Amino acid sequence: MSDMPEEEDRAAFDRRMLEALVCPLTQAPLHYDAARQELISKPAHLAFPIRAGIPIMVPDEARPLD
Repeated sequence: MSDMPEEEDRAAFDRRMLEALVCPLTQAPLHYDAARQELISKPAHLAFPIRAGIPIMVPDEARPLD
């Protein structure tokens, strides 16, 4: 196990995935937040986590946006 899992997550996410991924609730485009390692759906007011380079597109796993 690495001492810096956050760094591994950042390195592993392929930004080209953004072209194919949409919000599972609204079908809207997503925006990548590199600092938080999340994909943001503004219309749904949700942030989907990216873990080990894999976007978790399950609404129950998403963080509500303020």
